Amino acid sequence: MGWLSDSPQLLILKDCLARRLLSCHVYPELRNLPESAQGEELELADFSAFLAQEVWPTLPPSFREASFETRSALPDDLDSVPLDSTPVSFVDTLVSYGITADAEGAQTLLRKVLAEYVSDACAAPPVWSSTRARECEICEREIPLTYHHLIPRATHAKALKKKWHPASMLNAVAWLCRPCHTVVHQIATNEELARSYHSVDLLLEREDIQRWGKYASKQRFGVRRG
Repeated sequence: MGWLSDSPQLLILKDCLARRLLSCHVYPELRNLPESAQGEELELADFSAFLAQEVWPTLPPSFREASFETRSALPDDLDSVPLDSTPVSFVDTLVSYGITADAEGAQTLLRKVLAEYVSDACAAPPVWSSTRARECEICEREIPLTYHHLIPRATHAKALKKKWHPASMLNAVAWLCRPCHTVVHQIATNEELARSYHSVDLLLEREDIQRWGKYASKQRFGVRRG
């Protein structure tokens, strides 16, 4: 596994660790970390990523796969989850920088982080209609918008069967002006959109969408040409 995997759950855990460190007003000088994390002086993002990476493999599978759909697989009483397998590197790092006094303190901090992690990872998805934007999410113009199904409806059955996405994400939408909406459907098939471009951020990683967005942002809406 790399410095951080693509697991959305691992990224959530990293953010929960960062929030917990901030809430404790902890700003350690992050030097002399274990060899796997050495390099330039690390900031909070890198420190929380390191801690998340260290503890992640030791968490029960039900925690690593936590989501709105799998909440029932997690124990109701998180305090009952054994943390005996918490890695020494995780504990030693927290103790070395004065974040906790001892191994027991490190496990107490981790338990609080896991409670926040479960809450975030298992949160109900938004009501997609409530995400409506004022500006097109590609060209950023304040003009009439349409909603683009980020996972096209024609692919929903296949997306569920192939486990590309959970059912709660099938109605995710982006708010796009008509020209940008048309371009999105021109640059990829429905299946490609469902598998590879199921968020605005992923769409905006494409150079052709970036170029189109810059062009469209300069066009006036409703101007007759010719």
